[in-house]
Amino acid sequence: MKILLEMRPALDGHAGIPQETRLLFRGLTTLPGVEVEGLIQSSGKLLAKGLPASDATFSSLSTDKEINRLSKVVISLQQNAKPGFAERWSINLGLAFAPLRILGPHLVGMSQTLTKFDPAYFKDFLWRSLFARTLPYEDFTLVTQGKFRVARVPWTVMHGVALATKKLGYAIYPRINTGDFDIMIAETPYPGRVSSNTKMVVRYHDAIPVLMPHTISDKAYHQASHFHALRNNVENGAWFACVSEATRKDLISIFPQAEARSVTIHNMVSHHYFAEDSTAIRIPEVIRTRMHTGVRMRPGIAGEIHTSLGNNGETKPVDYLLIVSTIEPRKNHVSLLAAWEQLRTERYPSLKLVIVGMLGWDHLPIVKKFRPWLDRGELYMLEDVPAGELRLLYKHAKATVCPSFGEGFDYSGVEAMRCGGVVAASDIPVHREVYGEAAEYFSPYSPREIANAIANVIDSPEGRRADLVQKGAVVAAQYTPEAILPKWQAFLQAQMASNQNT
Repeated sequence: MKILLEMRPALDGHAGIPQETRLLFRGLTTLPGVEVEGLIQSSGKLLAKGLPASDATFSSLSTDKEINRLSKVVISLQQNAKPGFAERWSINLGLAFAPLRILGPHLVGMSQTLTKFDPAYFKDFLWRSLFARTLPYEDFTLVTQGKFRVARVPWTVMHGVALATKKLGYAIYPRINTGDFDIMIAETPYPGRVSSNTKMVVRYHDAIPVLMPHTISDKAYHQASHFHALRNNVENGAWFACVSEATRKDLISIFPQAEARSVTIHNMVSHHYFAEDSTAIRIPEVIRTRMHTGVRMRPGIAGEIHTSLGNNGETKPVDYLLIVSTIEPRKNHVSLLAAWEQLRTERYPSLKLVIVGMLGWDHLPIVKKFRPWLDRGELYMLEDVPAGELRLLYKHAKATVCPSFGEGFDYSGVEAMRCGGVVAASDIPVHREVYGEAAEYFSPYSPREIANAIANVIDSPEGRRADLVQKGAVVAAQYTPEAILPKWQAFLQAQMASNQNT
């Protein structure tokens, strides 16, 4: 069974879809009878041409020419924050003509060619660009000895051509030459079609761009590109492997005809997260070291973070709440902030708030509300926290809070449970489904309810907290690779059987 897996999301970010992409590639690589190749494509860059797909042509190239071609692919993928005039001119010219690379072949009935990327000389690039932000070093050989293909035309250009031609009466989604593969797995609704012998499987994470468009950035474009690519996938017979049953229900509420071609396979949690014996003594060090570089902090604030001493001189670790999430409006940091302020005023004056996550869209108004507490050293914003340190933060937090208005899966609660932490979460369908009875729930619209739920966790009898930890361990075990990969194997085998019967 040959599978082509879209790797574009893995080029960006740490959590969410980028994390799932890396874990899925790694997981599928371990399945018997499955050969996985990663599809390298940029969101916004026109990539250089890789090696010819034909083995006959490939063998006619000398080694130096092969390496030169692949080296240019690497260069074309790199982000240059301040390109020079010549480079900027070349990039803009390439993007200006990129739509013709779609329209030209389409008009004569041809497909977009995928070229090959041989990782033999470029393992460092592949590891650090695609995998290192999620996988442990032990997986280095496993994932860098794989095979890869290159799609030259940017993903956003494919969306743009479809949206532009739709206004003329017919949306053009290019056919990708996937004839070498039985199945292609796309990590989002894909703006293209596959070869007739290839089955498209969309890894469907959420319908938020359609059902909650007010919570996303660049609303008109993201809503339109998501909806129309999704519709194109549905109409062309794609299957949908949804990350939760809540997401599956959202999908079929929009496209009921997709119900028979949709299944639920939950996300996998990384092997990085597990319960371990540890103390909270290192928490101040973690906070000092991982302060967010994108947010201005009062000079000297990092040096003021320390553990305090109890009455008998024993070390007393810092008490804190934890949220691990991109800072954007849908994640509901503002309501959590209000709840935390109430808790500090009414019950826990020394309780800190630790926020781990990258700056997302429309983050400035949120950070502005954080500012007074940042300057006082009571709230901390962290970034690029390694898994080993995140395990400590999860385990020793008074609670990991997951206050989102909407999610497709929400990794942070499961990771916290895997590390022996306790979770308070917004009462939305996906949290009830994924976290079960292992979390304390609240309305995301009520700071008072959020505060009460957190207080219930903090002040609960020792037996209650221990019960949440025990239930969390059981719940989180359902999302380990050992639990999820057999579901992928059964699903993929069913797709193969279906292909053979048609």
